[in-house]
Amino acid sequence: MARYIFITGGVVSSLGKGLASAALGALLQARGYTVRLRKLDPYLNVDPGTMSPFEHGEVFVTDDGAETDLDLGHYERFTGVAARRTDSVSSGRIYSTVLEKERRGDYLGKTIQVIPHVTNEIKDFLSIGEDEVDFMLCEIGGTVGDIEGLPFFEAIRQFTHERPRGQCILMHLTLLPYLAASGELKTKPTQHSVKELQSIGLAPDVLVCRSEHPIPEREREKIALFCNVRKEAVIAAYDLKSIYQAPLAYHKEGLDQAVLDAFGISPAPKPNLSRWHDVMDRLEHPEGEVKVAVVGKYTQLEDAYKSIAEALTHGGMANRVRVRAEWVSSELFEREDPAPYLEDFDAILVPGGFGERGTEGMIAAAKFAREHNVPYLGICLGMQLAVIEASRNVAKVEDAGSEEFDHEAGRKRFTPVVYHLREWVQGNHVVERKVTDDKGGTMRLGAYTAHLAPGSLVSDVYGATQIEERHRHRYEVDTAFREKLETCGLCFSGMSPDGRLPEIVEWKDHPWFIGVQFHPELKSKPFAPHPLFAGFVKAAVESARLV
Repeated sequence: MARYIFITGGVVSSLGKGLASAALGALLQARGYTVRLRKLDPYLNVDPGTMSPFEHGEVFVTDDGAETDLDLGHYERFTGVAARRTDSVSSGRIYSTVLEKERRGDYLGKTIQVIPHVTNEIKDFLSIGEDEVDFMLCEIGGTVGDIEGLPFFEAIRQFTHERPRGQCILMHLTLLPYLAASGELKTKPTQHSVKELQSIGLAPDVLVCRSEHPIPEREREKIALFCNVRKEAVIAAYDLKSIYQAPLAYHKEGLDQAVLDAFGISPAPKPNLSRWHDVMDRLEHPEGEVKVAVVGKYTQLEDAYKSIAEALTHGGMANRVRVRAEWVSSELFEREDPAPYLEDFDAILVPGGFGERGTEGMIAAAKFAREHNVPYLGICLGMQLAVIEASRNVAKVEDAGSEEFDHEAGRKRFTPVVYHLREWVQGNHVVERKVTDDKGGTMRLGAYTAHLAPGSLVSDVYGATQIEERHRHRYEVDTAFREKLETCGLCFSGMSPDGRLPEIVEWKDHPWFIGVQFHPELKSKPFAPHPLFAGFVKAAVESARLV
């Protein structure tokens, strides 16, 4: 049966609970343990799938088709453990499940209350798969005291009391602000945060204190005394140049040892941190640099493309170069010629997105990459727009566009080279969708197989002719235009197993131009860069050498 580590936060949000959880998971793995990480979000949305990227950042998709919080991306990147649908839950999903049971009569006419019905549902969620791993790390979103989070904290209180002594511990992250006027770190916010936690029946076993300055021994002792934790369990979390420093930095501060001590595990297995030393060696000792333009519509918030940013870093590590990604708003190219902005870049990436805003600028970027032999990677919408660009400017379907944009405008303006996906095969059954369906969870989501054309660029990149990648889209390139486009040189080099859905396109006479309908960035890791990103950055390196 798994040991549980509950990770909470106080004082302010965005302290890095997800990163701390992921780093701790990696450190426990380095000591030979198996782990699984979970995220409990207090918001009332059923999942983040319908949230704007500006509201919540990237939506991370699992193999089994769950739309989840971006922290699950951190968990996967640091541990290599593929997340599941059962690794992410929100208040909205918990309440929805409780109400569905009530409607079915599962509660036999009882009055439905937060305690015990909602808390029982949360505890049932926590128990899923507990026999599969040594440690279960569960991060609770938000901060202690948030009204939406109270059922989760109460459920954790009950859960820890129902389990055998020593099976559950709590790790709490707080902020130690620095007051320049007095030249000192202030511990009072941390004390108040722990007091708030204690008021709901929980007490931290390990305190992780986020600080911009070293924590003096006197302050560390003060925190331990007033927060009722061991001094060795007060862990400093300093700002880092790269998130991939976190496992080594936390190990240096003693986080993994403090956690094992809290469980009474002694002697603890010695860690093998060679993986993370190699990661940092590749990051800190690059042998060159390339510039990549990411031309998208959510560029004001980097978290909207978090996995892409990290996958580019991984691609650089695979080639021992530093990737300098610059985020370029695609709306700029709807007003101006892209050439002056893009001519200094070694490669261009056009990511996914929804809606028509900014798409003409992405099309202009794809055209620039095609005409100037600049390495190009189009992801999801980025592939669709590359096909639209080819249709308009090479195949002479001058009004080529997407059915998505016509739906948004409420009138027909384009020949739909990209259409609304009405049905597809998932496992052994056919999934059907209508334009009028609810938005949440109705896309083609999760892992699907693709067959690659032998001898194609993409089959060389993967070193395989069959792959499995994660999808998140509801519009698809129409194969009705395939013959015309392939005659012009745009090859459909990856298809679904039934041959109906285009998965990958590439230009035959271009050094490196690939568009993919799926999201390869979701499976990239620092110690296992995704082949497409490794190949894309390699092409950028070769492009830079030609200049």
